[in-house]
Amino acid sequence: MKELVFAGFGGQGVLTSGLIVSDMAVRYGANATWIPSYGSAMRGGTANCTVKYGTRFIHNPSQEKPDVLMAMNQLSLLAFGKLVKENGAIFVSEMVDASVFERTDVKVYTIPCHEIADEIGHAKGANIVLTGAILHYLGDHTLEEGLSSMDIMFGKKGKTKYAQLNEMAMRRGYEYFEKLK
Repeated sequence: MKELVFAGFGGQGVLTSGLIVSDMAVRYGANATWIPSYGSAMRGGTANCTVKYGTRFIHNPSQEKPDVLMAMNQLSLLAFGKLVKENGAIFVSEMVDASVFERTDVKVYTIPCHEIADEIGHAKGANIVLTGAILHYLGDHTLEEGLSSMDIMFGKKGKTKYAQLNEMAMRRGYEYFEKLK
């Protein structure tokens, strides 16, 4: 079973990133849960979600010891970084100062997701870039499965306006991480 936490401020797309991963897991045969948590004022307040997926029954959908953390801001790194399992991974935006994080038993990857999103003309796509990098790290699904699941999920919501940009963002994050390993 894999456990992931996606965290940041409301409006940064962390809940959407979690939905993409949980939807993809279910679409390709796994059991999955998605538990969101956010402050009373969503945009600008705190937001996070916990995703668990695997072949077995998920007895506890709540946050326990995540394998992976996506931290879109400093507060999220400091709040959730201490929960990540030993030998787990933390993915942070280039806006996060990872040097203040003192754990040496996890791998921290700084992904220039805002820069990449700006390069492709999709400023709101930084979360999708990070999601692509995490998808590659996990190795449970192909890029094509991630793209397909994301397109279907956004299509169900009637949000296809940015479909091509979202696909480019996920692809660029996936490819960026491929160069890191």
